[in-house]
Amino acid sequence: MAINGKIIYLRPMEFDDMIYYQDMINDDFIASKVVGWSFPVSMEEQINWFHKASIDSNNKRFTIVLKESNEVVGMLTLTSIDWHNRSATHGIKLLSSCPKGKGIGTDAVITLMKYAFDEVNLNRLDGSWLDYNIASKKLYEKCGWYEEGCKKEAIYRNGRYHDLKIAGITKKEYLELKEQNDW
Repeated sequence: MAINGKIIYLRPMEFDDMIYYQDMINDDFIASKVVGWSFPVSMEEQINWFHKASIDSNNKRFTIVLKESNEVVGMLTLTSIDWHNRSATHGIKLLSSCPKGKGIGTDAVITLMKYAFDEVNLNRLDGSWLDYNIASKKLYEKCGWYEEGCKKEAIYRNGRYHDLKIAGITKKEYLELKEQNDW
């Protein structure tokens, strides 16, 4: 099953995507911009992770694919899914080779919001970004998310601690944006 956006589609991660996922984990630039942290991973470690992650019903990962070229450009997540409270945490990673300024990230986040709110019936999505990651801040604001707080000096990157900006969007806010923007 594919989840269709305007210029991308989302599909469940597949074994063949692990080369891209490993590239994102091991890419120093991407690692400097994202909240999560890990040691560099071998392909064997990546494959072992895939086998565990692919059967986890509370953490779903989707591969972002350009419709026009069928090129994999990144991944996004719905993690820590809380089925009782109808909420989840969202994250996105784009490959360094992903074309910039084309609306790919925006389309991916909006497409995931449509799926999460319209199909899965979640009521809230949570997210975060590092204080210096202006691109992530702009992406989420463009998609209607609100900055809701700050965890001071929560993330260690590049030799010092940085603030973690906390953001979210509710289904009600999403539905208002959907009506205004023809999503």
